[in-house]
Amino acid sequence: MSKRFDGRVAIVTGASRGIGFSIAERLVAEGAKVCLTARKPEALDEAVEALGGAEHALAVSGKADDTEHQEATIARTLDSFGRVDMLVNNTGINPAYGPLIELDHGVARKTFEVNVLGALAWTQQVHRAWMAEHGGSVLNVCSVAGLKPAPGIGYYGATKAMLTHMTQELAVELGPTVRVNAVAPAVVKTQFATALYENNEEEVAAQYPMQRLGIPSDVSGAAAYLLSEEASWVTGQILTLDGGVTLTGGV
Repeated sequence: MSKRFDGRVAIVTGASRGIGFSIAERLVAEGAKVCLTARKPEALDEAVEALGGAEHALAVSGKADDTEHQEATIARTLDSFGRVDMLVNNTGINPAYGPLIELDHGVARKTFEVNVLGALAWTQQVHRAWMAEHGGSVLNVCSVAGLKPAPGIGYYGATKAMLTHMTQELAVELGPTVRVNAVAPAVVKTQFATALYENNEEEVAAQYPMQRLGIPSDVSGAAAYLLSEEASWVTGQILTLDGGVTLTGGV
């Protein structure tokens, strides 16, 4: 595998497992050092070990929408690795399933704070701490649920729609030194998405022209491209990773 990220450093949120861990794993495999964040320290420690230990990765546990956690994470990254060239806003929550008309407002606020304001705050803080002066690349993990109606997960989709728009706004604001892009996956086989395919995977996968659901590496390869210098003329783009399902009317 190439070493196109030699000398580069990334912060990946929500990275103890699933898509976040897969992106971190890909970046390390291509030469980067990474800081992983998530809520559970034990899972983070296991992830760091899986990435090769302290030489390649460090972990800072905390809530993604906590300002103090964000500041501490960035400070630890700069202290340990000396720079922050890449930010991956992967953390997302979806605590509610059902129609919007019945949505609890407290749940809605928390989902918005994590999925939207959290991603914005991470970007603002990394920009102030490093990227404003040195440049860099930001990747937001959105969703096909933010591109069209997604019954049952409509509010989650609405937050991802805002994150999609925010990606484009930030790309305009922060160019030319900072690029901001996003990936928008359909159903990827992770613990987070289990409820969307558990017990009926074959039926769900049959809706996809590729006849399978996604796996984390389907996302991490695309993420690595968008973060790399190979995408140096790409900003404000949302790359749909969906096995073709949105072509057939699905999400």
